[in-house]
Amino acid sequence: QVQLVESGGGLVQPGGSLRLSCAASGSILSIYVMGWYRQAPGKQRELVATVTSGGTINYADSVKGRFLISRDYAKNTVALQMNSLKPEDTAVYYCYALISGGSSWIQNTYWGQGTQVTASS
Repeated sequence: QVQLVESGGGLVQPGGSLRLSCAASGSILSIYVMGWYRQAPGKQRELVATVTSGGTINYADSVKGRFLISRDYAKNTVALQMNSLKPEDTAVYYCYALISGGSSWIQNTYWGQGTQVTASS
């Protein structure tokens, strides 16, 4: 019905940058929220950044000032520009979306498959 596909992960040295992208596709009625979560080994999945359909943006304190989230509403995509990466940013990053799809206006949560981001020397 609805699919989220991420791209852009990889290995970078501390202080470097990466840009993640996520595209939503399928039978979409409306996208209310898109964003990114991450999960490091042995840790809880945590919010990184989200943006609502109204343009409200929320960042985790740990990434504020370093990461930038943006949406292309026409293309149903969201991107995460990650600058000044730190070793503690190393995690699997998951695209997140709150979407009404198919024949129902019920809001459902969707997740991408995850993409590995590693900041290490």
